[in-house]
Amino acid sequence: MKSRWIRGGSSAGLALLGLLVLTFMIGRVMPLDPVLAIVGPDADRATYEQVYRQLGLDRPLWVQFGRYLGDLVQGDLGRALLTGRPVTEDLARVLPATIELATLAILLGALLGVPLGVWAASHHKRWPDHIARVVGLAGHSTPVFWFGMMGLLVFYAWLGWAGGIGRIGLGFEGAVPRVTGLMLVDTLLAGDTAALQSALRHLLLPACVLGLHSMAYLSRMTRSFMLAQLNQEYITTARVKGLSRRQVVWGHAFLNIRVQLLTILALAYGGLLEGAVLVETVFGWPGFGSYLTGSLLLGDMNAVMGSVLVIGLLFVALNLTADALYRVFDPRARS
Repeated sequence: MKSRWIRGGSSAGLALLGLLVLTFMIGRVMPLDPVLAIVGPDADRATYEQVYRQLGLDRPLWVQFGRYLGDLVQGDLGRALLTGRPVTEDLARVLPATIELATLAILLGALLGVPLGVWAASHHKRWPDHIARVVGLAGHSTPVFWFGMMGLLVFYAWLGWAGGIGRIGLGFEGAVPRVTGLMLVDTLLAGDTAALQSALRHLLLPACVLGLHSMAYLSRMTRSFMLAQLNQEYITTARVKGLSRRQVVWGHAFLNIRVQLLTILALAYGGLLEGAVLVETVFGWPGFGSYLTGSLLLGDMNAVMGSVLVIGLLFVALNLTADALYRVFDPRARS
């Protein structure tokens, strides 16, 4: 067990190092000039050269990367050009917003998508299956930003149910002390019921839009896993013994796809954390996706490298968590 975790940690470390090297090299060949982003297009040549040297861009690539790794070991991700603050502070500020959004979205997606997939598989080639497939196809193929704009138009502009853009109403901005960065948790800790209601109204619509996309993916994968199990001989045996449909589907077939679902859920959650850019843009959500997009457009490689490292760490953590849960749900994985 211990050697397995050591091998897993070594593989994860090598993967993160390769990810950093690849991102660093791509950043150096991008047609964006971080120096111009600092000094502006009207700066003279002497100012440009001075900033160019201060950033260390005059040194060989291997020296620049080695210097970056040295700072990284000390917990220093550099300073972001976009905000002028340390990248670690920026990431600590924007990550909770995306984590809050993605967590609620994956919960909604799983609570709707998994039962929908099971329902479709247990009624294979009948009308429930056709309905579930159409819903999954529509949710997976329709652009998420279109869902977002339609949601704002209907639930915010017409019905007034949603809270609009941002994480909380303007009247509550700065009024809730920041403790965890998770708006729902911070409003609960502050005991501010009105702020909590405002945060919920702002969170539910983007979470539902993002959750609808994940629901479509999870329902399709669950349906595929369940169909593979329902065609096995042990299912036929269970039916011959006189077990009810519910016992066969949920008590036998579903139990055998739990490990596969864990992998899909971990990947889907990681995808929501890194891929919520369009939803955050539509809803003005100050999260990780918006920060990474702005950094890429500016050519801010410190912020980009720090963001890529966080994405890699998140996926490694999710994979390790899923691997640990395998041993809980599948006794064969413990040997």
